Amino acid sequence: MKETWRWFGPNDPVTLDHVKQAGASGIVTALHHRQDGSVWPAAEIAERRAVIEGAGLAWSVVESIPLPDVIKIGGAGAAEATAIFAQSLRNVAAAGVTTICYNFMPVVDWTRTNLLWRLPTTGYALRFDAVDMAAYDAFILKRKGAEGDHRPEVLARARDRAAAMSESEQAELEKTIIAGLPGVAGAVNDRAGFERRLAAYAGITADDFRASYKAFLSAVVPVAEAAGARLAVHPDDPPFPLFGLPRIVSTPADARAVLAMVDRPANGLTLCVGSYGSRADNDLAAMAREFAPRIHFAHLRNVTVEADGSFFEDEHLEGGADMVAVIDALMAEERARRAAGRADWEIPMRPDHGHLLADDVNKKTNPGYSLIGRLKGLAELRGVARAIGQLRGAA
Repeated sequence: MKETWRWFGPNDPVTLDHVKQAGASGIVTALHHRQDGSVWPAAEIAERRAVIEGAGLAWSVVESIPLPDVIKIGGAGAAEATAIFAQSLRNVAAAGVTTICYNFMPVVDWTRTNLLWRLPTTGYALRFDAVDMAAYDAFILKRKGAEGDHRPEVLARARDRAAAMSESEQAELEKTIIAGLPGVAGAVNDRAGFERRLAAYAGITADDFRASYKAFLSAVVPVAEAAGARLAVHPDDPPFPLFGLPRIVSTPADARAVLAMVDRPANGLTLCVGSYGSRADNDLAAMAREFAPRIHFAHLRNVTVEADGSFFEDEHLEGGADMVAVIDALMAEERARRAAGRADWEIPMRPDHGHLLADDVNKKTNPGYSLIGRLKGLAELRGVARAIGQLRGAA
C-alpha cells in the first residue's frame, strides 16, 4: 500500500522532514489558505507541489477541496459553486494529483467533544461523548427539537451534566464541537454563525440532501473522468445525524447508494475505518471486501464504541474494527489491479488521528495530527502490511 501522511502545509508543526523520518512517501494535503470558495489557481498548486517534491516526497492525494453549504442545500448558487469545485479538480489533476478526497457533511465536519481525553497509557486521544453532545445540543445551544434526537437515558444524564458545568466549561465544549477543526471548509463557526448555518438547512430532508449530492456528482464525475482523476468521498464522522441534520454517507447501504448515483469508477470511496467504525453495526472488513474496486483512498484508524454511543480513538490495531482483515482485503484488491495491468494499482493509505504521546504533549499540534502518535500508528500498519505481503504474495 502507498504510505501517505496528512500535512497541513508550510505552517504545520509536523514538517516534511518529519514525514520522511516516519517512512511515508506520499503527502495528503490541500491549499488550506484557499477555503473561501474560489478556484484553486494552477500556479499555487504548482508551488505547493514543488515544495513537496523538493523535500523528496510526492503529492499523492488532495484532501479537501471545499464544498460550501450552497452545494449541499441545492438551489440558487449551487451550479456556480459546483463549477468552481470542478475547475479546482481540473487544476489539481493537471498537476498530477489525481485522487481527490472530499466529504458531504452538513455544517460540521469531523466532530468530537474532547480533544485531550486521557488514556490509561497516559497518552491523549480524541473522544466523542454522547452525553456531552446531548448536553450541548439540548441544554446549552437549546436547539429546537434537540431533545427528541437523543436517547432518553443519554438525555437524562445530559441535563444533569449541563447543569453542573460552569460557563467556561460550557464555552470550551462549544468551541470543541462547533469552532472548526482541520479540514473544515469555510469560516470558523461562532455561536451566531453556527445557528445561521443550521437555519439554512431548515426543512432539508435526507432525500433532499441525496438529491443535492446526486446533482453534484452528476456534474463533477465526468470532469474527474476527463481529467484522469478519482473522487473518494469520506464518510460522515461520526456516522449518524448531528444537530438534526441528515448524514447520508454512514452505512454500507449509504455507500451503495452513493456509488449508484453515478455508477462510474471515478465515483469512489475513502474507506475511513474509524469513521465507519464509529457505528458498532458497520462491519469494516466486510465493507473493505465489498467496495474494494471503488476504494480509492484509505484512512486507517480504529475506535472503541461504548454502550451509549460514545467512542474514543483507540490504538490503530485495537478497537472495534479488524484492521488486519481490512488491510488484507485492500491488498487483495491491489493484487487484482496489478494483475489487470493497471498503473494506478496502489491504494494510498494514511494513519489517522494518532494519540498525543511523549514530547508532543508539550508542543503545539493540530488535534489528532501530532507526529509521534501517527508515526507509531504507521509503523504498526506497515508491519501488518509487510506480514500480509509475505503470506499472500506482495502486490
